[in-house]
Amino acid sequence: MRDIAVPLGRVLLALIFIMSGYGNITGWPGVVGAVEAKGLPIPMLFGAGAILAELGGGLLVALGFKARLGALMLIIFTVVTTIVFHNFWAYEGPDRQMQIINFMKNLSMTGGLLLILGYGAGPLSIDGEDDEWE
Repeated sequence: MRDIAVPLGRVLLALIFIMSGYGNITGWPGVVGAVEAKGLPIPMLFGAGAILAELGGGLLVALGFKARLGALMLIIFTVVTTIVFHNFWAYEGPDRQMQIINFMKNLSMTGGLLLILGYGAGPLSIDGEDDEWE
């Protein structure tokens, strides 16, 4: 079961990041606008960093190549994004509920990424990264 469940879990966990990273490339002006709207400095740099983390980290995790590095990239990205963009405490009504859902979803994804960081990519990974740090 582990030989199927772990690689499938890696791919499913990474898929949201890969799709979002690709979407950020094709919707670049919206990414820069969202970063600007939050008042972050150097919106183009932060937007490019988001794409690199999501697409790059997502592919590393999905393929099982340097999956721990990919997971670490995605953990940092997800924690920062969760605090900056899903700050539910600043909202009221239905918007607050939506932000709570996104906040909790991101916490769950971070939990899965922490498992990859701790245990490695597991079976059917490109570099065979498993239980030992390389």
